[in-house]
Amino acid sequence: MKKIILAAMAFAAVVSAKAQDINSVLKSVEQNNMELKALFKGNEAADIENKSQNTLEDLSIEYSPFFQSETSGIASSELVITQGFDFPTIYGARKKAGQLQRNVLDMQYQTARRDILVNAKKLCLDIINYNKQKQLLQERRKNADELLAMFELKFKNGDATSLELNKIKLDRMNLETELVQADTKHANAMQQLQALNGGLPIEVNMTEYPQAPADDEVTMYEKAVATDWTVRTAQASVLAAEQDVKVNKQSWIPKFEIGYRRNTEGDNASNGFLIGGSIPLFSSKNKVKIAKARQTEAVMQHANARINAENSARTMINQMKQLKASADAYDVPLMRQTLKLLRTAVENGEISVTEYYVEADNIYKNMITYMDIERQYQDALTEIYKNEL
Repeated sequence: MKKIILAAMAFAAVVSAKAQDINSVLKSVEQNNMELKALFKGNEAADIENKSQNTLEDLSIEYSPFFQSETSGIASSELVITQGFDFPTIYGARKKAGQLQRNVLDMQYQTARRDILVNAKKLCLDIINYNKQKQLLQERRKNADELLAMFELKFKNGDATSLELNKIKLDRMNLETELVQADTKHANAMQQLQALNGGLPIEVNMTEYPQAPADDEVTMYEKAVATDWTVRTAQASVLAAEQDVKVNKQSWIPKFEIGYRRNTEGDNASNGFLIGGSIPLFSSKNKVKIAKARQTEAVMQHANARINAENSARTMINQMKQLKASADAYDVPLMRQTLKLLRTAVENGEISVTEYYVEADNIYKNMITYMDIERQYQDALTEIYKNEL
């Protein structure tokens, strides 16, 4: 058994290490996340606890020996064996209450799972963004290296000034710093993702975002609200609270006891049955009021959860629209073409190095801004469809 467990753990580590798309990463996180594992076990314990509250009371056994001064040993004794139980309808009501409470626990697990997977997906999106930015920085560094080699030769031939040469060297230096910063951000995101993956290593080399769903805004809104796990959990809590009221309404019903009784005196013994019960005059006080108050609380929590879900869906859809409009305003092919033209112009001496960097830096800044908008757009989509992860 130990070998099987170790083999399974090794297989899970290999699978997670080779994850190459977001869905694979999320499956690995769901499988290995320690918080989800702990929550699952906690729900198992809570479910067993709920079921144990609906079992019969423990069997009671009492034995009483009696002694008399004129008698050697035990003069008489009494043996009483009793079993207490509730009215049968209470067991049925408690069973249904336990099932509904289990449903609440399942919904809470799904909510926690959703939140963890959303965090994991956003980290993947961050990593994709960092990979894109690193690619751009590496292109710029390569371009700077080529320009530096070219202008060093021109400087030797007297066709370039030291100011131009230093300008390229400064750009090269700044690019190295930006690449180190990008690597640091990438490493931090990978470390956070590994923590969500239960500490197991995971590989994310993606440079492209997942394709956006083709739903229209109305469909997006309806899906976001209808599938929201927080709303569904609140609804399940309402049903559980309603059943709890029904259970407590039966708390006034007396409990019953049946048993066997044996009395001995000398060589004589008498046997009989014991029938009794207890009337909950005080223990049931205010139980229904408490249950009804909790039911009202659950209804209000459900209403509040739905309002928040609807508001969040509208906000994220509006944000998504604005980000998409902003991203569409950027013509990336035009910016890349302009960079090539600028490179050709500076090589041919049509513009100075200073003029080149003024224009090129503005274009690179626009490309980074576009990447940030693109990342925010993906973040908005993730929030809208978070309950479908």
